Amino acid sequence: MQHDHRTMEHPRICKPTQPSRTPHLTDYDTTVAQFSWSEAQAQLDGLPAGGGLNMAHEAVDRHVMNGRGQQTAIRWLGKHGERRALSYTELSRASNQFANALESLGVKPGERVFVLMGRLPELYVSVLGALKARCVVTPLFSAFGPEPIATRADLGDARVLVTTPELYQRKLRALRERLPGLRHVIVVGPAPTEDAGLHAWDALVAAASTQYTIAPTDPESTALLHFTSGTTGRPKGVLHAHAAVLAHAVTGRFALDLHDDDVFWCTADPGWVTGTSYGILAPLVCGVTNVVVEAEFDAQTWYGVLAGERVTVWYTAPTAIRMMMKLGTEALRGHDLSALRFMASVGEPLNPEAVVWGVQAFGLPFHDNWWQTETGGIMVSNFVSMDIKPGSMGKPLPGITAAIVRLEDGRVHLLEEPDMDGELALKAPWPSMMRGYLNEDARYRRCFVDGWYLTGDLARRDAEGYYWFVGRADDVIKSAGHLIGPFEVESALMEHPAVAEAGVIGIPDPVLGEMVKAFVALKPGFDAGEPLRRELLGHARKRLGAAVAPRQIDFRDNLPKTRSGKIMRRLLKARELGLPEGDLSTLESDEKK
Repeated sequence: MQHDHRTMEHPRICKPTQPSRTPHLTDYDTTVAQFSWSEAQAQLDGLPAGGGLNMAHEAVDRHVMNGRGQQTAIRWLGKHGERRALSYTELSRASNQFANALESLGVKPGERVFVLMGRLPELYVSVLGALKARCVVTPLFSAFGPEPIATRADLGDARVLVTTPELYQRKLRALRERLPGLRHVIVVGPAPTEDAGLHAWDALVAAASTQYTIAPTDPESTALLHFTSGTTGRPKGVLHAHAAVLAHAVTGRFALDLHDDDVFWCTADPGWVTGTSYGILAPLVCGVTNVVVEAEFDAQTWYGVLAGERVTVWYTAPTAIRMMMKLGTEALRGHDLSALRFMASVGEPLNPEAVVWGVQAFGLPFHDNWWQTETGGIMVSNFVSMDIKPGSMGKPLPGITAAIVRLEDGRVHLLEEPDMDGELALKAPWPSMMRGYLNEDARYRRCFVDGWYLTGDLARRDAEGYYWFVGRADDVIKSAGHLIGPFEVESALMEHPAVAEAGVIGIPDPVLGEMVKAFVALKPGFDAGEPLRRELLGHARKRLGAAVAPRQIDFRDNLPKTRSGKIMRRLLKARELGLPEGDLSTLESDEKK
């Protein structure tokens, strides 16, 4: 493969000689040599009397038991100027109430509790309370349209769903007949109807007891179910165990350098794995004050939050960084950001210019890192105590063994020489490693060869041990930090009576990273004109939500296919971008995952 050496044009950014505080990870090589997950376990308390390990206990209750209950756990900023603060004691009691409410409904350990709402305090209470009750929690992106919600709720066998009255009326009520297993819907506010199994939060949760004892929890029992899209078929359900909380603790300290007195802000929506792992669990496990902002992105608002809340550690996405770059450094004037000491980025590769711009605008670089829904936590990172090479993902987390590999004859071959392109692989296991794909054991087993987890991402490692992202081995689209499966978009388009076939790709976009574009072949009798294009765009937005729906649609008489009839998305992309089409036989191979 050809390397893109443009990332090397930027000089490295040296670590500060006198950091504002001593990092948790001061000497990378020494820490790697000495680290063990079993010793790191001492960071956690475990349930009393040897009762195992529960995520919510480690995130909330242990701080109360250790005398830090009055520390602010969540500082919530509403989109209309409201403010609310929850101490660790208050968060413990509120999540106890939710756990008691679930038990009062007859919900059993292991049953699935889905949460669909914006960044409201009740979302955090629901997630933690359901974990205390040993249910399996699935947060959903609140901007999803009805179809993605129904698909995930059906696949995940949702028994309880927590939402708002407005989202229930607009997106859920019509789905109830399609989801017979969904016995209870809890709405944060007055129940908008008298539908069966509909419960108002105040009557059910706020009235419940604030006392709750977490039952013994097997660290290997399932805690989280996250959905991530593949290139074909339905969304994949990724299962994570309570044991993953150890990785949340370690990465919170090593990769994000969280200290007890930090004010932390993760801008990711909790409906995605970053917003759960690093918008809820990791900061709370590390005992910090977690800033939660209900409003969506607006640069001036965000700068105001950073300044007004005295944020010290900020974890955001490349899309937001690129949008801020478009406004220039002038937009920062008048904002006192002197409290900010560490900035990190996740969701897609961070271009080198954004790292350098961080220094120009904030006096600090953005520290890029890499991980996946399947890894459950940060695996490769630019740590505060080491130099940054702009464009690099950084180095593996202590306790994680990474390699560049090539799969030949069903065996993993390590590429030991530096600057060789291959697949990024991780030595299994580690605490936050996925424990399976929901109802897809064979697909899960295919991810592991010779004891290595094959990530599906192409990368290279340089002579100093820094890893560099090359490209994705499959066709998942990364748009504004969201992972979008083409098949889901194509399926929604084909519901329209005019559409015979659809192929969906991501094309480069300076702000979004990738923009979703669809190619449509029409049935006879339909006119491929602008009115139909607008109609299809509106149809897709209604079915999928604005974040997932295509932004462009082109009409084609025929779409390229493999001999087995699969749409050749990579060929569509090559033709769209004017790239060499290559050996078409490689485009006909089955997907890895």
